[in-house]
Amino acid sequence: MKTLLAGLTAALLLTTVAVAAERPAPKWSDFKGVENTSFVEPNGSRVLQLSILVPASPDKVWEALTTEAGWKTWASPTAYIDLRLGGTIETNYAAGKAKGDPSNIINRIEAYVPGRLLAIRNIQAPKGFFSTDAFGQTATIMELVPAGEARTKVILSNVGYGQGADFDSVYKHFEWGDAYTLAELAKRFETGPVRWGGTAQKEQTAKAVETMKKGE
Repeated sequence: MKTLLAGLTAALLLTTVAVAAERPAPKWSDFKGVENTSFVEPNGSRVLQLSILVPASPDKVWEALTTEAGWKTWASPTAYIDLRLGGTIETNYAAGKAKGDPSNIINRIEAYVPGRLLAIRNIQAPKGFFSTDAFGQTATIMELVPAGEARTKVILSNVGYGQGADFDSVYKHFEWGDAYTLAELAKRFETGPVRWGGTAQKEQTAKAVETMKKGE
């Protein structure tokens, strides 16, 4: 009997490992409409660059990126935005979090051109999130380029990636994370504002947060 149980246990473990091995790793190309134009600078620094076509005018996209009301329609249910040089975009994937909560994600606004460009740098990630000192050495720039009537090409460039295992790991992680962000932005204008209380949205957000935490 013990031999039979041991055999069943071994078989179950092997099956679990096999299923895990077959599960594809998250990748940027999972998101429809996202284009990857990443490149390496002459000095060897890498630029993670992704883009997507959003079915909305630049002013509407700008509102979604830089106002609390706009942010909450697509990115997170909690948002505090102080749009100024040195201001911050403070967010949380959980609803009802107070400003200053240690679990909030905070990005400092490094530069902006109204309606055209927003440059930010992460200065706080919640405990348990995938994050290293290397990511704090990068900056993220979002450019809004008119692309015809009521359409905007949004180009997200994450600059400052140096060499080494830490940078390699962060680069791979945010290649997926940035693609997810762009896809969610486009979806907001394709299907309407997010219903944060909906079951499907809760499950999707939880899965995305888990992926971000693991750094996979």
